[in-house]
Order: sequence, then C-alpha cells, then structure tokens
Amino acid sequence: MATPQENLAKSLEALKELQDTGIMAIKTSELSRVDRERLLKNGFLREILKGWYLSVPNHEKDGDSTSWYTSFWHFCARYLDDRYGEDYCISAEQSLQIHAGNLTVPKQLIIRSVSGPNALTPLPFDTSLFTMVSPLPEAADIEVVDGVRMLTLPSSLIHCSSALFVKNSIDARAALLMIRDASDILDLLLRGGHSTIAGRLAGAFRNVGSERIANDIIKNMQSAGYAIRETDPFESQTPVPLSGREKSPYANRIRLMWHEMRKVIMKNIPPAPGIPKDIEKYMKDVEEKYVTDAYHSLSIERYRVTPELIERVRSGAWDAGKNEDDKKQRDAMAARGYWQATQKVRESILKILKNQNAGKVVDEDHGEWYTELFAPSVAAGILERRDLAGYRTNQVYIGGSKHVPLNKDAVRDTMPVLFELLEQEPEPFVRAVLGHFIFVFIHPYMDGNGRMGRFLMNAMLASGGYPWTVIPVEERTTYMKALEKASVEENIEDFAKFIAYLVDSTLKGTPVATIIPGVEFPPYRFFKNSKEAKYETWPVDVSEKFRTLRLFNITLTPIEAKQALAIEIIIDAGAERRVYKYNLADLFYNQNLSDTLFFVDVKKKPIDIFLPEGRKRITYRINLLSDVKEFDALLACEYL
Repeated sequence: MATPQENLAKSLEALKELQDTGIMAIKTSELSRVDRERLLKNGFLREILKGWYLSVPNHEKDGDSTSWYTSFWHFCARYLDDRYGEDYCISAEQSLQIHAGNLTVPKQLIIRSVSGPNALTPLPFDTSLFTMVSPLPEAADIEVVDGVRMLTLPSSLIHCSSALFVKNSIDARAALLMIRDASDILDLLLRGGHSTIAGRLAGAFRNVGSERIANDIIKNMQSAGYAIRETDPFESQTPVPLSGREKSPYANRIRLMWHEMRKVIMKNIPPAPGIPKDIEKYMKDVEEKYVTDAYHSLSIERYRVTPELIERVRSGAWDAGKNEDDKKQRDAMAARGYWQATQKVRESILKILKNQNAGKVVDEDHGEWYTELFAPSVAAGILERRDLAGYRTNQVYIGGSKHVPLNKDAVRDTMPVLFELLEQEPEPFVRAVLGHFIFVFIHPYMDGNGRMGRFLMNAMLASGGYPWTVIPVEERTTYMKALEKASVEENIEDFAKFIAYLVDSTLKGTPVATIIPGVEFPPYRFFKNSKEAKYETWPVDVSEKFRTLRLFNITLTPIEAKQALAIEIIIDAGAERRVYKYNLADLFYNQNLSDTLFFVDVKKKPIDIFLPEGRKRITYRINLLSDVKEFDALLACEYL
C-alpha cells in the first residue's frame, strides 16, 4: 500500500502536468477528485469559484494575496473563455488601460457578453467580475491579448466614456499617443457615424500635441457631411511635451506620471540644506549610519541569516544546486552584498557632492551597485554572473500587490526615461521621491529592487544636501501601502509625505529609524588604508533582556591579514568589565568562501558569549598584532 507521501507525490505529478502546459487556473474536470482533494488539503490548490481552482505554493499563508494577484489575468482568461467562448469582451475603459500599459489588478472587471445574464461574480481579496448583457462590436474591433478578449485600441478610444479622460488621464494620454495616423481611427468613426465622439477625440489628440491627427479627423468627418464640434475631454493641458514616435506606451506613461506627481510632491518639500561645504563630514555621517541603514533595509525585505545556515556553509553541507531549502537561503549573503553595494553608492554620492549631475551619475553607476549587491551570491554559487548582466529578462511580480511591474521590453523603454527625468529635474527632493517610486514601479531587476530604490533615493537626497535617511522597518506597512497607492491609484501624496516626515526628522537630529537589538545585525566595519583607519566601533547599548552575544563570522580582505589581526570584545555592565579576544588566524577558514572566517567552538557551533544582567555597552575593537598595510573587515553578530 502506498504511503501518504507517495500518494501526495502522485497528485503533485498530475498538477505538474497541467503546470507544464502553462495552466495555473484549473477546472474541476482537469484533475481527479482524489488528486484535487489531496492537493487542497496539503495547500497546493486554492478554490476560487465553484469548479475552479488556482495552483499556489503550499507554504503561502491564509490571507496572502500574492498568488491571486499574480494569476488574476491568467485566471480570468481561462474562466471567461470556458464560460463565454468568443461571446464576450472586457469593457472599453479596461481595454484602453491595458493598451496603455496599465495591468493593475482591477477591483472589478467589467464583461460585455451577449450570453448574459447580468451578474456579479465575487472573486478573492475583494475583486470581482461583473457581466453586463450587451451587444458586441464587430469581430474586427476585438483582439485577444494574453488570452483576454478586449477592444482594439482604436475601438476602445471610441467606445470609452468621456469620464475616463478625467479620471484616468495618464492612461488616456498614453493610449492616444500610440495612434500613429488618423486612418487608424477614422474608419470606425465614419462607419459608426460618431460625430460627437469625433469632436471629443480631435480635442484629445490636440491636447497631447497630435495636431495632424486632430485636423485629419475633423477634415475627413466634415467631408463625409458631419458637423463636428471639437471639445477637449481633459481637465488640463498635457503638462509636458510627449512623443508620438514611441514604440510602446510606457515611456510617455512614465513622463506623464513624473510631471503629474511632482505637483503633489512640491507641496511637501522639506527645505534643502544645499551641497555641504564639508564633504568629508557629510560622508562620515553616511558611514556612521551604515549599521542602522543596513539593519532596516534588509529587515524591510525580510532577510534573516540563521546560525544553522552558516554551519551548513561552513561544513560543506550546503549545496545550493541540489538542496531546495538552501536555495531559499539567500539571506546568508544579503548582508555582505549590502555592504559591498553601499561602498559603490558612497562613491556615487561623492561624485554628486562634487557637483556632478546626480541623474547622470546614478545612470552610469547603478549597474555596479546591483552587481555588488549580489556578488556574494555569485561567489557562493547561488547565482550565475550572467544573472547580474543588465535588466531582467522575465516578468516579475510583487508579493501582495495589485500592481503588475512592466514587462521586460518595457523596462528597456523606460529606464533611460527615468534617468533622463532625474537629470532634468531641478528639485532634489522630487528626484529622491520619484526616483525611488518610479524605480520600484518599473522593477527592472528580478530581485533587489527595494534596496536599489532606497539607494537611489539617498543618492538623490545627497544632491540637495539632505542627510542619508533610513526607512524604518517598523514603518514597513506604511511604506508599502504608500507605494501601493502610488502604483495602483497614481496618488503619490502619502508616499511624498512619508519620505518628507523621515527626512525632516533626520534633519532635526531625531531620526525615526534606530537600531533594535535582538535580530541579525549587519556587519560592523573595521579598516585601514592609505588615507584613514577605523579600529573600533561606537559603544553599542544592549537592553537588559538580551543575555547572549552570538558571533558568526568576519569577512576579511585581504584574507592574509588574518595573521596580523585580533578582534577584542569589551562588555561594560556597571562597574563590571569583561574582555574577550580572538586571533583571526585561529578562526575557521573555508576556501569555498575565500574571504570569510567563521567563529566556531569545538562543537562546530557559533560562539556564544553570555552577557551580564541589566543594561550593558559593548565595544568591538580590532587590535594589530603586527604591522599591516591595509585591510577591510566586517564582523557579523547577533543579540539573543
């Protein structure tokens, strides 16, 4: 008799056969009852509607919307095709938004169908389908995009309501600029006798600078005997010159978002201090904030390195190519990569403080930031070097977000536009807020977009003399909600106010983000080079509730310097002082991680130092046992 595990494996094989054909939305008839029930019980399927299921990761928690939002359009395509076949299309308004590059998951998807009846179909996470009995346009006016039947772009412009030009002006303008010639739309206008709509579209095209198309519409409609009264459906003139020669809607969309959103940001700008005269002092402040910044930025991404993982890496039991659990443990390299990337960001900031154009500097340097962010993962065999070459080549999704990042081709259309806008923008705070937001809106990389966005934000803040500002992990929900609102509703106000609040607090010397012991810390840095040296940390205040200091590893460059260095840990608790010393040459060395030394005791576990009761202050110091020309060391530890 087969074991439960063998039975589950058999059901998973049936599910995999469907997934291998690209099917994630599954009908009851496509799986046997036994397989379906077994997969539901073990969390590999989620029921969406009666008779319809979605394949999901079995570790996804109840209430996690990620799988639903990432599969929304695929599910709707399959369900609607099964239910209505060719007797449906989505609404003109939603067709236009998709043509304009807006794939945000809608609260309600409107379906036009001759089959009916008028009905509301509830879907997960407060989304739904609403079917409206309605005659369909001619077949030539409908196209299938990613499995969903929708109106063509010209047809959607003609049949959408005038309210869309006010409510979704960015979508409307981006869509209008995709029309290359009036002939694309005149056939439909003349065929339907749409004289009022012709006047509205002529005004809309003129608003976005397409004078020739506007004139051709009026001339041809009048030649056919129609009286045309041109009206502008937009509330205001297009704020910036746009190009009708763009191959996709995305570049113009980014330009429109920038200029609409900067109006809001301008109302929330903290006064810029200006480029500091004492650049060395500014850079020293940036360096001193590293530990706080790394802790919060990595925690926002929910990275955590476990002692067990370090032991597996140390012992050689870690095989990222074979062990699925270890594949997920990118956390082990996150802190090292963050440190390496931060060094490159500081180099960029130094250029900016020397009056180089901030947008141009970041355009030229951000690729190096990204390479360093994931270089340790390449060294450990988790990623390949080619994974870091350029922007992503696949679609990516954001956990729990209705926003669908741009497709891989659109990334290449829009990233040059982002840097062009950064170069041209006169206000440093606008550069910081919109630089961060639009970077993560585009999501140009498969991973690391949040960290890169925060690096970009601080580089832009530096261009106005604003201090390095940390987004605290305690405000993660506020931060993510503000980004979601900006992405889905095109409303930047909450995000602008949030960043302004953090920057203003930092300017006043009362930063919101502070270090909270009890979780993995980013490494403390010690170094010596031809210009300067740092051998000792500032004293770290540790709460009375923590009774253990766990030492993990030291990353050291060059590794040969271990013969000349020792680490000293000084613990002060009231009148009591304890001192612990470790010669780096005595620490465990693994050639698979050629620049890393591990603290392990005789049982091959991380070293734990038991701390005195009450509050204490800990100072970490590097001692030179003999002369060493230069070195750079990072100490990783944790309070328990």
